[in-house]
Amino acid sequence: MSGGGSLPAGAAAAPPGPPAPALSARGARIAGGSPGLLDAGFALYVADPFDRELNPQGILNLGTSENTLCFDLLEERLTRPDMNYLEPHLFQYSDTQGTRSFRGEIAKFLTDYARAAKALNPEHITVMNGCCAVFATLSTVLCDPGDGYLIPAPYYGGINSKTWLYGGVQPVHVPLSSEVTDEESHPFQLTVEKLEAALQSAKKQVIASCSWNERQYTGIRVRALILINPHNPLGDIYPAQLLKECLEFAHRYELHVIMDEIYMLSVYDDTTFTSVLSLDCLPDPERTHFMWGFSKDFGMSGIRVGVLYTRNHEIRKAVNQLAVFHSCPGPVQHVLSQFLRDRDWLDNMFFPTNKKRLKEAQNILVDGLADVGIPVLKSSGGLYVWADFRKFLKSQTFEAELELWQKLLDKKLLISPGKAFYCYEPGWFRLVFSNSVDKIYLCIQRLEQMLHSYAAEPVTNNTSSTADALCNPEKDSSGKPSSTRGKDVSQLKNILVY
Repeated sequence: MSGGGSLPAGAAAAPPGPPAPALSARGARIAGGSPGLLDAGFALYVADPFDRELNPQGILNLGTSENTLCFDLLEERLTRPDMNYLEPHLFQYSDTQGTRSFRGEIAKFLTDYARAAKALNPEHITVMNGCCAVFATLSTVLCDPGDGYLIPAPYYGGINSKTWLYGGVQPVHVPLSSEVTDEESHPFQLTVEKLEAALQSAKKQVIASCSWNERQYTGIRVRALILINPHNPLGDIYPAQLLKECLEFAHRYELHVIMDEIYMLSVYDDTTFTSVLSLDCLPDPERTHFMWGFSKDFGMSGIRVGVLYTRNHEIRKAVNQLAVFHSCPGPVQHVLSQFLRDRDWLDNMFFPTNKKRLKEAQNILVDGLADVGIPVLKSSGGLYVWADFRKFLKSQTFEAELELWQKLLDKKLLISPGKAFYCYEPGWFRLVFSNSVDKIYLCIQRLEQMLHSYAAEPVTNNTSSTADALCNPEKDSSGKPSSTRGKDVSQLKNILVY
């Protein structure tokens, strides 16, 4: 008698079917994402980094937003005895929300340095391995796949992949223009009217069903508003009144507000910075969520520690379930607690020196760019300037912008093109100045040599249309089509800004 799996005598075997896919639909979506321009540029730099002694012809990186100006201070502080004291419990499993003592130090630190309206509750804090993890987990617990979030453009393009890979959430752009009008006092100004227009436009878009999301409906369901303050890449700081107006707008439409304040203490002039934590009365405290981290203000991007503060119990409960995948090592939390606890060092050494060095470096870069004929947007915070290269483009298109970017890379200079930040006008670039003075001078030297040899046609104020680049859906850094169509650049006025 044949076994249960045997074919009957004389029966032909069925032809083999196609192999089962290795990935789920979700896995295929994630694997199919393409790296963004910022990631691509950084990969080239890693393969050929500039080193004055070992590789003087390598790529000079003024594209990655890292602060290296105060490593000498950090190095000295890390050698003190309190940093070397490790308790056994730091090597054991701990609260995935963050150790109680670390969250307590963070709460006291943010209460003071964000000028919080009232003392922060450590139980409202979750610590993760970087703000990327905070974005990823928030997008997962606040939104369903296919939902959208409002975000003023240009903006840090890395947010797209952080919200898309886990949550399947898409950006709804709020386009900002360099044009100054009677109603707007400075370039790239955000207004509530622009938020309103973008929200209403998103509601009217027709969205097809997707393989991982069988819903089919008309319009994007916008669930959140993301604001970066100080802004990346503009270096702008939201006035308190505008911040309040944005919060009121979100409250009217029951939107969550995610405040990314990772550059909160990287303000280098006398402009007043208003943290959302400092506001006495929030329109919707249960839907207002604050993010901060050690990467920028402390120059510790490799440490990978981000902070979420939210009063919403249900959101904390959901986020803390995911935090187990994004926890920070106990010894790292101990070391950072020592930094936060040492107020004398912070107030009299680190923060004053950091501010002074940031301002000096920013002045050197801005003056050097001016000598080359490149104006920049007036900025007050962050580690970078937003520079206007439009007159060096062969045409006012994003193709011409990327051609210029590639020419700069050929000359071993990495800066970041505006397309990487979803800017709606070609020709803007972000340059990071929080680097050594000699590297800034070398950047200007390489930039000047390249631009003088680059055969750029003169550009008039009547810019050409870039319909192909801006008016068609454009894939973001994760491979997902952007949810908002762009404006015809021919409608945007060319101006010089300082």
